[in-house]
Amino acid sequence: MPHLFKEFPKVNYDIKKNGKLESVTNIMLRFKITEAIRSRKVIYYEYNVQDGERPDIIAHKYYGDSTLDWVILMVNNALDPIYDWPLSNHALEKYIANKYGSLSTAHATVHEYRKILNQQSRSFDGSVIPKRTLVVDQTTFASLGATEKESVSKYDYEVERNESKRQIKLIDADFISNVVNQYESIFD
Repeated sequence: MPHLFKEFPKVNYDIKKNGKLESVTNIMLRFKITEAIRSRKVIYYEYNVQDGERPDIIAHKYYGDSTLDWVILMVNNALDPIYDWPLSNHALEKYIANKYGSLSTAHATVHEYRKILNQQSRSFDGSVIPKRTLVVDQTTFASLGATEKESVSKYDYEVERNESKRQIKLIDADFISNVVNQYESIFD
């Protein structure tokens, strides 16, 4: 993603705190896609990130230009391209093991208790009604019936968080040049 910063202005900054100024890229000037573009639903479509897909791979696949990975990250408010993007299954397991000491510890440790408000179901027209839960304390959890509650392990919690990052928005390829032009006009 270094190509994103090529147009950013330079500033003089004392990085080493030694009184000597160095010319550095002003990364604090972050291009922000306007709310007008962001709110126009017609130019977006939903995309489910597959295991191991990176923003540059998706940008190449859909826009024919891997350097447009920054557009995908910005449209989806992914400030950190590592942790705001879904990890591959292998990287996720490594992350969980490092964070909790081991995978078995993550599986065995309760992250939270939930009351099940409704199970996933289908309405008369075939649309899916998602499962809904409410986080409760351990005392409330203990008072619920077996079909009304669930406990979530640290492992399952991390997997849920990672999976929630898989559904992203992509700008329709017909509008990508408008976004790039808007970005470039900021630095003219």
